[in-house]
Amino acid sequence: MTVVSETVARRIVFGAGALATLPAELAGLGLGRPLVIAGRSQASHVERLLAAVGAGGSIVGVRVHVPAGLADDARAKALELGADCLVSIGGGSAVGLAKAVALTQGLPIAAVPTTYAGSELTVVWGMTEDGRKTTGRNPSVAPRLVVYDPELTYDLPAGVTAASGMNAVAHCVEALWGPAATPLTDLAASDGLRRLAVGIRASLRTPRDPEARATALTGAWLAGEAFAAGGALHHKLCHVLGGMFDLPHAELHAALLPYTAAFLLPADPEAGRRIAAALDADEPAAAIVALARDVGTPKSLAALGLTEDDAVRAAAVAAPDVPEHPRRPTPGELEDLLRRAVRGAEV
Repeated sequence: MTVVSETVARRIVFGAGALATLPAELAGLGLGRPLVIAGRSQASHVERLLAAVGAGGSIVGVRVHVPAGLADDARAKALELGADCLVSIGGGSAVGLAKAVALTQGLPIAAVPTTYAGSELTVVWGMTEDGRKTTGRNPSVAPRLVVYDPELTYDLPAGVTAASGMNAVAHCVEALWGPAATPLTDLAASDGLRRLAVGIRASLRTPRDPEARATALTGAWLAGEAFAAGGALHHKLCHVLGGMFDLPHAELHAALLPYTAAFLLPADPEAGRRIAAALDADEPAAAIVALARDVGTPKSLAALGLTEDDAVRAAAVAAPDVPEHPRRPTPGELEDLLRRAVRGAEV
């Protein structure tokens, strides 16, 4: 078997208070006129950054799944400003919008994650138009600089901590059977999964515990590194469902993962062994279910508003293009998987 490992150039800064280094980090890269893209809860950080660099502008307010119209507006804003870089501050939606701009304009991205989404380390981009989410892989969208500051996660609501943590767990789990898996991505996925399970549980018990938050954020970092292996059935279904029904991205990952994992694990016993070891359990699918239960994420797709009729429609859309590896479901198996996930049936 031939293994191919391809990396992208980036600089990572990790530590409590690391956000304060961002202006100097940008200057060190020869950048100084950013378009800052952030969630509304990060507005104060945006103001401080722009004051420190003395130039640029901002977009405050993002949406999941990156609507194409919002991407067009952000591109126009970057051109109007004469921006020489993009800075995302927030979760996956913020960096996702920055990637949509970088995809067509070639601007480097500096990402400051405030959740555990992990997309700050991937070459994957996605946009949604007319109820259909399109994704792709392009090295130009991988952030050139990533600043991880655990202090930015101290005040995350419990629901966001849990859901974005399970999103990162999904990256680790899928990386273990991803089409481009390597020994390095296997190691990152296994250790990332272990750290996430410990860190997210501890962060929910004590939200402002520095060690717990640093452990969880390190796990998310490793999950992003692991996802160089690429996604499989789980991510394909999340993209289809998210685009069709505008579902919350992290919660969708959390609710669906036990079902996709249970379906795929029989086809990859080695991945199952690694998952069980990372979660200190005997049975990998049950361990994923237990983790989701412990952190309190939605137990079914119905909890996100889906019906079994929606599941049938989504299965029909996804079936022609589901990944072959490690196991390709038949149309009937795919529909059954999604119906069970809607009902919250026992895994």
